[in-house]
Amino acid sequence: MDKSESTKIEMGESSKLERKLGKAPLLGSPSHAISSSVPIVGNNKKVGNYKKGISIFDLILRIASVATSIGAAVGMATAGETLPFFTQFFQFEAGYDDLPSFTFFVIAMSIVVAYLVLSIPFSIVCIARSHVVAPRLLLIIFDTVIITLTTSAAGASTAIVYLAHNGNQDANWLAFCNQFGDFCQTTSGAVVAAFITIVLLLILIVLSAIALKRH
Repeated sequence: MDKSESTKIEMGESSKLERKLGKAPLLGSPSHAISSSVPIVGNNKKVGNYKKGISIFDLILRIASVATSIGAAVGMATAGETLPFFTQFFQFEAGYDDLPSFTFFVIAMSIVVAYLVLSIPFSIVCIARSHVVAPRLLLIIFDTVIITLTTSAAGASTAIVYLAHNGNQDANWLAFCNQFGDFCQTTSGAVVAAFITIVLLLILIVLSAIALKRH
């Protein structure tokens, strides 16, 4: 009797154990693997949408930078004024090519315009393939170079514009914007457009750094 009872007890425990094992999910089953991968796919999708949004904003800012840099280059290149009075030997006129700083400004801003136009396709690539690192890395490197060039041109021209408006009594440099008002107004507008371009380029660099950090 003891042997039969122990046998029944062991058989009952083994059947209960088999039922529990049959109901318990297996760690290596496909359903478990799919359920665990769902949060990872969702996070990757969110990151991809985030990078795509940054790339779209990058493209908009690049187009705006093209507009401001063209305005700066064209504005300075067309700056010129001739006074209505002249003598037999002298004619009073002012042009951007009379000052080396303004000439450098026109050349530098022309380079900036060319670069920004060429960088637009790379920005479009970053929108289409937001996970790619190489185009974004190239953009942040060349954006840094271009913002340095733009800052140097705008800074040099700002000094000349300031002297044109205020002069320098210590050096006996007279302000000539009272006579060449249109010339000074045009050059001042070009310098302001250049500084707007600098701000836009700075935002572009920050956006590229954030996009690279998300990788």
